[in-house]
Amino acid sequence: MSFDKEKIYGDTPGKQKVIHFNNAGASLVTQTVLDTQKDYLDLEADIGGYEALAMSQDKLENVYKSVAKMINATPEEIAIVENATVGWAMGFYAIDFKPGDRILTVEAEYVSNFIAYLHMEKEKGVSVEVIPSDENGNLDLKLLEYMIDENVKLISATHVPTNSGLVNMVSDLGKIAKKHDILFLVDACQSVGQMPIDVKAIGCDMLSATSRKYLRGPRGVGFLYVKKSIIEELHPPIVDLRSAKWLSPTVYELRNDAKRFENWENNCAAILGFGAAVDYALEVGLENIKGRNDELAGYLRDKLNSISGVNIHAISDHQCAITTFHVDGHDAVDIVNKLRENGINTSLSEPSSTLLDARKNKLPNMVRASIHYYNDETEIDRFIETLTKMI
Repeated sequence: MSFDKEKIYGDTPGKQKVIHFNNAGASLVTQTVLDTQKDYLDLEADIGGYEALAMSQDKLENVYKSVAKMINATPEEIAIVENATVGWAMGFYAIDFKPGDRILTVEAEYVSNFIAYLHMEKEKGVSVEVIPSDENGNLDLKLLEYMIDENVKLISATHVPTNSGLVNMVSDLGKIAKKHDILFLVDACQSVGQMPIDVKAIGCDMLSATSRKYLRGPRGVGFLYVKKSIIEELHPPIVDLRSAKWLSPTVYELRNDAKRFENWENNCAAILGFGAAVDYALEVGLENIKGRNDELAGYLRDKLNSISGVNIHAISDHQCAITTFHVDGHDAVDIVNKLRENGINTSLSEPSSTLLDARKNKLPNMVRASIHYYNDETEIDRFIETLTKMI
């Protein structure tokens, strides 16, 4: 598919009903994603759940192939799990941390990840340290080099934080991690689906993401990539008959592929819908998607900058489809609610989501407007008109 705007708009049934600028929360799905899920649920209803599973094995395995193609991996390096949090946690908690190990992360790290670091600090005696950013919001790689010693066990970074539109240069982190033989984990929840992702170019050992955000897939499914060469070094915190074989009364054996990070029971309809979403993104083209997102996000920021009292939180020149802002004298909660009453979806970006970044930059509650390639300039104009009338 070339970038056919009218076809893309027509493939998005929700576009006719709402202006949806909450793609960083959950995007509007395509008709194909809807139909794929409904067809599988109909099959389950007609012949039974396990029977539908047996009939759909080839389709389910194709999802692994599609995800691998999207991120330049192999199917054996992909685990499909209940959500991105589970994927990230299965990778993180599989690392054999020891007292004195150090975890290095970024200032705009997501709340769930940072809580996990603090939990590991409490349980295993590791230390958690933050890689400084320079005055432009970019990671200070020179200081990172000074921070590294033989005790650094993991570098872990969110590619695109939930706020600010920042794109962390994770490939730079990957080069440093490889140079020092340090494990590198990337949370790509907000980047997969809105821009090309290549795990080899990034240089990561593990990468997690969700279906529901910029991939435009269903909720309740995500994935974890684990580089083949480290799979057998990692020991999942949970194992069952999906992830291992029971060989004798006292012996089990973990799988030698990324499915060792999965468990038996899954939402097959969601997985197939996820696969349909990945295939749709590949058909449109991730470079095309990024290009259109850059156009729309730039248009949106220009319009917001023209409104007196609107303050955009943009801490770096490396920006993406996420824009967060606050309005002088107005509560962000009220703005989000009033926009929704006018048929425009945005979301609330709270300081607690990225606490270190919020405290450093003294951020209040903010409105998050996250566009995607199926949005258009007319929708942005209506958003700006509605916002201007409100304030």
